[in-house]
Amino acid sequence: MRWHDLIAEVSAVGSAGNSGETITGIEYDSRRVRPGAVFVAMKGGTTDGNRYVDKAIAAGALGIVTDSAQTFDHLTVYQPGFPVLEVEHGRRALAQASAAFFGHPERMLAATGITGTNGKTTTAFLTESLLNLAARKTVLVGTIEYHVAGDVRPSIHTTPESRDLYELMAEGATLGATELVTEVSSHALDQGRMAGIDFDVAVFTNLTRDHLDYHQTMEKYFAAKRLLFDGTLYPAPRVAVINACDSHGEELALAARNAGAEVRMYGIGKGDWRATTYTLTPSGASIELETPAGSARVESHLAGEVNIFNLLAAFTAAHARGVPFSELVDAVPRLRPVPGRFQPVVAGQPFTVIVDYAHTDDALRNLIALARQMTTSTGKRVITLFGCGGDRDRTKRPKMGQAAGEGSDFVVATSDNPRSEDPLAILAGIEPGLRATRVNYLIEPDRAAAIRIALEKAAPGDVVLIAGKGHEKEQILANRTIPFDDAEVALHALADLGYSGTK
Repeated sequence: MRWHDLIAEVSAVGSAGNSGETITGIEYDSRRVRPGAVFVAMKGGTTDGNRYVDKAIAAGALGIVTDSAQTFDHLTVYQPGFPVLEVEHGRRALAQASAAFFGHPERMLAATGITGTNGKTTTAFLTESLLNLAARKTVLVGTIEYHVAGDVRPSIHTTPESRDLYELMAEGATLGATELVTEVSSHALDQGRMAGIDFDVAVFTNLTRDHLDYHQTMEKYFAAKRLLFDGTLYPAPRVAVINACDSHGEELALAARNAGAEVRMYGIGKGDWRATTYTLTPSGASIELETPAGSARVESHLAGEVNIFNLLAAFTAAHARGVPFSELVDAVPRLRPVPGRFQPVVAGQPFTVIVDYAHTDDALRNLIALARQMTTSTGKRVITLFGCGGDRDRTKRPKMGQAAGEGSDFVVATSDNPRSEDPLAILAGIEPGLRATRVNYLIEPDRAAAIRIALEKAAPGDVVLIAGKGHEKEQILANRTIPFDDAEVALHALADLGYSGTK
């Protein structure tokens, strides 16, 4: 691909210069520019790529795509003949340039996008698993990891920039993948990172309080999620799969229908794709399904009511992608839990230890309710450990404390990626919510020490919840990032307490 080929596919408001050399790459980070690459300089939430144009050129950039008229004018005056393109939307241009450079892999993969506050990761994993069990090759992009036709990669962002997403899709298409399953964050939707992806199926799991440090209000947060369905910024999906039990479900369904999408509502006791009854077991659930495609009883190895919602969303999405109902029913017993999502830690101890990613008050409340279901018949206790991330929405801290205190018998409040904030200041924000519930609690800023305390407090039959970090392998502190895996730390603590075994 050469410069004239690239600019033919990018919407521009100005163009100058030319080059007959072969383009070697598309980059939005000047540190990744190599000779022959095109650098897309775009304004972001925390920085402006236009500040790094000179560095990109010094690194050998063949051309510049910029969303700054000032940068365009400067280059045309001081770098006459140098290839430069001025665009109105930097991220849209990045997507257009990336799609062109990587050979339009979005045309070779049918895309399923999953958005919502809670359940995105589990729903994405389950959807991919159902497609894989139906002999489909997939590309999975999400919080825990990326999958490229079976190859597992570490996750960099929940929803990467379009350039990186197109590269993953291109690799997958080359290896025979025909499906893209991706989590779609509200940040990505708001920032235009999904430009160029025409979603065949879009899934909405739920909406609860989160990310207000970015969106500021729940209305703006919902508006960002809605972009995946309403056809205003992105094309409306062919099929919208929406949680009928969420308070925003009907409004979102109306927006999707008005945009031309087929709407499939799922839920427990509600929606066309529904669980009419279910029985929870220690290892999963037995569920009666009623759908327009048929009815069946399925046995799931995913524990708790929340995972019935996740399973219904994935089941409905996979059916929308053409997997027959009978194949989906047969596949459900073969599905397995997702790492860091209600993940058991087993070392021969006489109590249950669960690691989970719950990091909002709603998710924490659901997690504790699930643990309470496990102890209802025994009268045993629920012990909850959690924290709140630093440099994030401060208003949810007392809400998290209240959620933990209302459902638990004992709470340990600790650190969870304090970042630049003082961990004690974060805990001081949590404590009013705990005090209001009159629960017995303990404050311990050292997360490893806190995990040990929670485990020491456990008696036979109790359930210990280690919430907040889930699959994460690091703890982000003010001046450094250290390795930290809740499940591994729990295993070491259990070993010190005289229990040994495997996760």
